[in-house]
Amino acid sequence: MTRLRKMMLEELQRRNYSAITTRNYLRVVSDFAKHFGKSPDKLGPNELRTYQAYLLTECKLTPGTVVNRVAALRFFSSRHSIAISFASSCPTPGTGADCRRCDLVCEFSIPRGG
Repeated sequence: MTRLRKMMLEELQRRNYSAITTRNYLRVVSDFAKHFGKSPDKLGPNELRTYQAYLLTECKLTPGTVVNRVAALRFFSSRHSIAISFASSCPTPGTGADCRRCDLVCEFSIPRGG
């Protein structure tokens, strides 16, 4: 187990995340890193946008599923002081005005309240 994976696992357990959420979050970060062939702490906002597009267009995941995967990546970046700034710079599907910064993701946004 890598140092980053161990740190993330410990933080998820410390915050009392369920076993299923813990397993899924670890898998998402691992899949993200494998997709680019790099350690997840070496990836940033451009890679996240590319990965979101890949999940939506090639994997044909629903916007809600992509939002959940981005949540796992945000948890990873925010809890470990990793130099990944996408937690605040990359929109997620269905987030309204902030989503305008990423046209591809906006195509898949979910209307609220309807």
